[in-house]
Amino acid sequence: MAQKVAFLVAGEGIEQVELTEPWKAIADAGFQPQLLSPESGEVQMFNHLDKGDTQKVDVPVADADVDDYAALVLPGGVANPDALRQDDDAVDFVREFVGSGKPVAAICHAPWTLVEAGVLDGRRLTSWPSLQTDIKNAGGSWVDEEVVVDQNLITSRKPDDIPAFNSAVLDALGDA
Repeated sequence: MAQKVAFLVAGEGIEQVELTEPWKAIADAGFQPQLLSPESGEVQMFNHLDKGDTQKVDVPVADADVDDYAALVLPGGVANPDALRQDDDAVDFVREFVGSGKPVAAICHAPWTLVEAGVLDGRRLTSWPSLQTDIKNAGGSWVDEEVVVDQNLITSRKPDDIPAFNSAVLDALGDA
C-alpha cells in the first residue's frame, strides 16, 4: 500500500488550487493523499472569494494518528487556516507532526496554523506577505521567496508558487 500523505483543512475557505494541485502531484507520485478536517462530511473549497468544488473528508483530525502519514500538507485560503487555528485537535496534530520530523508543507495563509501551534521559533519560512508580522512575533524569520525549506518545514507564498512547492514536497518525501 502507498504511503499516506495528510492534507489538513477546515470545513470551508480552502483555496481550491492549493489543495487540488498538491493533491494531484502527491497522487501522481504514487502516494495516497487523505483529507483530514475537524468535522466529517465534505469541505467547501473556494476560488479566491467564489465557491469552488467540495471534497469528502477521509478522516476527522481527532481520529488521525501522525504515525500513519509520511507528510502533512496545509493548503491556504484566508478562512481555512483561521478556522483551523481555533480547533484544538487540528493545532495539536500540526504541533505533533512538526515535532515528528516528517515533512510539513504550508502554502499562502496556511502558516497561521503553524503560528498557533507554536512551532516557528528559530525557523525560516515564507507565506502570503500579510502573515509576516505574525510569523516574526511567533519567533520565525520571514522571507519573500518562492519556496523555503527549513529542516522538515516547507513553505510557499501563493498559488503561483505551487510548482516549486510541489517539487519541494516531493523531494522531501523522496528523502523520507
